[in-house]
Amino acid sequence: MYSFNPRIDVIGINPFVFVPDKILQKVFEQAGKSRGHIPIKGSINDKPYKQTLVKYSGAWQLYINATMLANSPKRIGEQIKVTVSYDSESRAIKPPVKFTKALGANKKAKFIFASLAPHMKLEIIRYLANLKTEAALDRNIERAINFLLGKERFIGRDRPK
Repeated sequence: MYSFNPRIDVIGINPFVFVPDKILQKVFEQAGKSRGHIPIKGSINDKPYKQTLVKYSGAWQLYINATMLANSPKRIGEQIKVTVSYDSESRAIKPPVKFTKALGANKKAKFIFASLAPHMKLEIIRYLANLKTEAALDRNIERAINFLLGKERFIGRDRPK
């Protein structure tokens, strides 16, 4: 775990901190890469977080959302205590078993789902995986299947083309 004490900056409405180059290089070594999104973990003012380092306008940044630091948009300029390291834990989201079974029971929906762009598959799986009750899951699996078949909107989208 590497520590530093940056001041919160902002891009548009997004609070962030720059990660020092020496620390970035160590995280890159841990990750085995220095491109793309890099999953990290650490703490902000001793509160644990999981986040992703991203490169924007040529600089690597750690975005600070409100779950990581309460009222972060109102704290621009504040100096905080940050620790960071590469997070090797998988962040893959598994589809609910009921959704997998529903796709297995409907070959057309399964074919359409398989042909979706990866980000769209992830959006559907993430939505279903985060539902709180079995009733909500059942209702939304039916909606997802209907969406794939072009019968209704789902997750704020029209039928996939």
